[in-house]
Amino acid sequence: MAGRLEGKVAIVTGAGRGIGKGEALLLAEQGARVVVNDLGGSPDGEGADSSPADEVVAEIVAGGGKAVANYDSVASMEGGERIVQTALDNFGSLDILINNAGILRDRMVFNMTEAEWDSVVAVHLKGHFTTTKYASLVFRQQRSGRIVNTSSESGLGNMGQANYAAAKEGIVGLTRTCALDLGRYGVTVNAIRPRAGTRLTLSPELREAMRRARASRQTTNGNSDNSEGNDANSGQAISQMDVLEPEMIAPLVVFLCTEAAANVNGRDFVVGGDEVSLMTIPTKQATIHREGGWDLDSLERVFPRVIGTEVSNPAPAQTPKTNN
Repeated sequence: MAGRLEGKVAIVTGAGRGIGKGEALLLAEQGARVVVNDLGGSPDGEGADSSPADEVVAEIVAGGGKAVANYDSVASMEGGERIVQTALDNFGSLDILINNAGILRDRMVFNMTEAEWDSVVAVHLKGHFTTTKYASLVFRQQRSGRIVNTSSESGLGNMGQANYAAAKEGIVGLTRTCALDLGRYGVTVNAIRPRAGTRLTLSPELREAMRRARASRQTTNGNSDNSEGNDANSGQAISQMDVLEPEMIAPLVVFLCTEAAANVNGRDFVVGGDEVSLMTIPTKQATIHREGGWDLDSLERVFPRVIGTEVSNPAPAQTPKTNN
């Protein structure tokens, strides 16, 4: 039986590992020819290595699919253009763009450096723009196309991730606007907020524990004497494995690229494990009106009784710790 995406051409950025790898493999399984983009850098964006992208390409080809590797950084306009051109040069067309590449440089906002801010915003937010810009030129001309962007629940607020959260929530705004810009041309643009265990979201210790837990599960009839699988970290990993598998993100992403989702546009979804949730678009929660506008006295009197009842401080002040 032919795949749902037979004859289509897809780009997946950051496809050498984790979520992107799962997306690239499922796209290929469904018949798409895939550009596997990955710079091959470290989780904080340093260095480069062609092997992650090459290995995914080899896996797709071994399974009977078609794929090529690209190692450009999404953080530059030139890189974004070359990624799109790779699809055109090798496969002659482009139908799908999955923006997934990302890095982390976490730090409390009062300690964050300009370089840490700029690098994360460049890879995530600008990196979504660079590829979308050039893919949209193709999609607009052919009057069809699918774009799926990768946001995060961290965009709703997450301590120590000011750069990452700002970029990820910016991606949602970019998604909604691109959906309006491109919808008339038969293009859909949606975003996901994935829940998955990857090298960006799990500590090295828990990643290693999950690796050991997987190995333990794969032993014959569950009777392994491997003590490594029985420590506290492995126990935690086993309990999280099913809901954190990166491969579990791919089905929704690929679904959004099919004709079955042709009317889904400008929306964002939480996805992970057993869950797919449609997020609401922000709406007015409470409103106050005053003829002639508001002054401080009026706001002090009315705000607490109406809007104030709807809000609470997510991080109230704490008493400073004293050294004994």
